[in-house]
Amino acid sequence: MTINQISIFLENKFGRLSEILSILRHENIRVIAATVADTSDYGILRIITTDQQKAYQKLIENKVSANMNEVLAISIDSKIGQLSESIDKFTQAGITIEYMYCFSFNQKSIMVLRSSNMMQANEVAQKNNLNTLSEAELINF
Repeated sequence: MTINQISIFLENKFGRLSEILSILRHENIRVIAATVADTSDYGILRIITTDQQKAYQKLIENKVSANMNEVLAISIDSKIGQLSESIDKFTQAGITIEYMYCFSFNQKSIMVLRSSNMMQANEVAQKNNLNTLSEAELINF
């Protein structure tokens, strides 16, 4: 089961991240997960929110360069080796991971990953009984 993630092109200038997050705040949209990858000239903000469709629409309306893509959100135990074991399942199946980020709280971690072949990645997750989350499950986790 895949979920939607919003990827946002960020000019590498002071206050730009704050501007984008303010758009979401003013629309009462909560950010569930976020990561920023950057170079000297630009960055990419990847976010999962409580309302992906509305967030995407409002960003576009505000002339923010954004796109929506599919990712897997997988719940794993927050213990030594669990992240490695989960990633190994994809590696053993020949699935290339384009990027991955995770966050932990209490005794659980959420791993978010993007593959060049999301259909196959989802099949590997299902075959290996990895606990993929829907957007609703992630929001209420």
